[in-house]
Amino acid sequence: MTSTPDEQNDPQAQSDYAAVGGGPAIAQVVDRFYQLVLGDEQLSGYFEGIEMVRLKRHQVALVSQVMGGPVEYSGRDLRAAHEGMNISREDFGAVAGHLVTALSEAGVERPIIDRVVGTIAGTEPDIVVEARSAAG
Repeated sequence: MTSTPDEQNDPQAQSDYAAVGGGPAIAQVVDRFYQLVLGDEQLSGYFEGIEMVRLKRHQVALVSQVMGGPVEYSGRDLRAAHEGMNISREDFGAVAGHLVTALSEAGVERPIIDRVVGTIAGTEPDIVVEARSAAG
């Protein structure tokens, strides 16, 4: 994905990335996020056999891009990456909750968390089986 000229000129999007401390801070949030996710019995099975260093690198890029940072996510399309995993709405919600917790623990302000979660919520049809079926 590349950013549009509007995104590049949006001072709010740029300030979210800067406000949290840029790449190093996002990497810490992603590390904490995966501690929470992997410690969750409901979710941990999804990550068996997954190369976590690579996954974390992709997640840092994705969250950085969502926050308006100068990083472009270059991983697989989210639908393709989650194909066949049979992720439920409850699982998606639990993952989102762990992201909110990791961001909150890092001291990220609520308006930024709300923007990140709003963007992540828009990916549900690409990730959740029921949403995918309903969307057609």
